[in-house]
Amino acid sequence: MDQSLLVFLEVVETRNFSRASERLHMTQPAVSQHIRALEEKLKVRLLERNNKSVTLTKAGEIVLHHAREIGGLYRRMEEMVEELMHYTGGPLSIGASYTFGEYVLPSTLARLSMDFPDIRPSVTIGNTADIADQVRNRLLDVGVVEGEEIGTGLSLEKLAEDEMYVAAGAEHPLANQSTITRQQLEAQTWLVREQGSGTRAAADKMFDTLSVKPSRLMEMGSTQSIKETVEAGLGVTLQSRWALRKEVEIGSLKVLDIEGLPFRRSFHILLRHGDLRTRTMDVFLQTLRTTTEKILTFNSRFPERFS
Repeated sequence: MDQSLLVFLEVVETRNFSRASERLHMTQPAVSQHIRALEEKLKVRLLERNNKSVTLTKAGEIVLHHAREIGGLYRRMEEMVEELMHYTGGPLSIGASYTFGEYVLPSTLARLSMDFPDIRPSVTIGNTADIADQVRNRLLDVGVVEGEEIGTGLSLEKLAEDEMYVAAGAEHPLANQSTITRQQLEAQTWLVREQGSGTRAAADKMFDTLSVKPSRLMEMGSTQSIKETVEAGLGVTLQSRWALRKEVEIGSLKVLDIEGLPFRRSFHILLRHGDLRTRTMDVFLQTLRTTTEKILTFNSRFPERFS
């Protein structure tokens, strides 16, 4: 990778020429010379300098975006060369949407660590749209998400099916009701995730399928905060049985008996179109498929309500 781009990335990260020079083991004048050479080459100013820090110009923001992508490609090249030596290991950046990342992926990581200790995974948890964008822009090597609305440039492989149920707090008026009408569902406060989340997309599809038009939606940015709010007695929510499992087991949440449920969706693996597969990636994907299949079919661990 071009040395001037490496210096530029370090200056942007530290926001300071002096700290960048320390990290790069360069003199400060050498750092300044690299930035000046890059600006002269591109014929545009990239950084605004003051005594304490630097900020990006509009042109600098463009260069930063592409420099990071180039850096990702460069690291990918190094990994591919390592693969020629049949080495399984090194960094692997994994993205996952909330349900899969928090409730299913940990078992895969544990198995991977036992079988291939030289692989160093890092995990980013976000909504489906964010994870897809980061895989597309080479900030992540692979993603696992709920839903299929991922945009262009990515391949989509079905990993497993998920079942989703509507849950309410144990003391909620609907918690022990055997027959629940559409009108009762519409009258509830529905705790939902933000737009771009696979769980939100599933909730919207369920409303459409059941012809339910909720009178009030309350958006929250995490599944855990939704569950705690529902446990406290405010409203109902549609969630994966994986997300609900512990609360249903201890009785703090009750699964509602609603005709037409559970709602089914799929977990998918996201990869960039055309990328070559490293041995490390192949090992991770095989571990992911095997572990996920095992835990998703181990129904005896679930409460009877999910059987």
